Amino acid sequence: MRIQVTDAADPRLDDFRDLTNADRRPDRPGGRGLVIAEGVLVVQRLLGSRYPVRSLLGVARRLDELGPSIGPVDVPAYEASAEVMAEVVGFHLNRGVLAVADRPAPLPVEELTRGRALAVLEGVNDHENLGSLFRNAAALGLDGLLLGPRCSDPLYRRSVRVSMGHVLRVPFTELCGEEGWPAALDALRGDGRRLVALTPRPEAVPLGEAKLAGARVALLLGAEGPGLSDAALEAADEWVRIPMAGGVDSLNVATAAAIAFNALR
Repeated sequence: MRIQVTDAADPRLDDFRDLTNADRRPDRPGGRGLVIAEGVLVVQRLLGSRYPVRSLLGVARRLDELGPSIGPVDVPAYEASAEVMAEVVGFHLNRGVLAVADRPAPLPVEELTRGRALAVLEGVNDHENLGSLFRNAAALGLDGLLLGPRCSDPLYRRSVRVSMGHVLRVPFTELCGEEGWPAALDALRGDGRRLVALTPRPEAVPLGEAKLAGARVALLLGAEGPGLSDAALEAADEWVRIPMAGGVDSLNVATAAAIAFNALR
């Protein structure tokens, strides 16, 4: 249902208000806020996801582009000028359209462990790296991502945007908090799955020699800079590294992940 709005103070737009400060809304369940999608492509992916959409806000041209995607979703689509949108959101939005959704219940770990190729993240706390990881996982056919301790929220607005909305389609869930780490990795064992830690340590096996293609693998990835903790490395079944030219000690975690994800195919 398309509704024209001319007043930035209209309370129906409160979900979109002041997004510079409102990525996490303390009045939402869990204090972790709404899922916010920006741009036509990302909004389309939200509309086609399992996330319960609440409403859309956009300029006429962008809502027109979304036309067929909005049809099956019975939610209000508020049409406003770019000036009204900027006043509501708190900045000029070049992409011209937003959508907000509630968070569904987390997926059970057991649902993800049915997959063949998984990534397990420890301490990945940069939202852009996290979004890039999800985009890479979607492109390279991973079955899911499991979040260990100290990871950022994948549904933070910047992560959703950088992932191009793929965080909304790649299954993920939290594996555990700090208190159960790394013992929670035991839940991934069985059915021949290998727990493989990606690390630049020289004693690790070169990725091309690890014979990961087609295997059941949970690939452990650590934070930018410190990498995996000693505890996570000790819990892994094996270590692999990406051979690099001299003078380069590591890669960006999302870049390293893409190379390793491709090796799993």
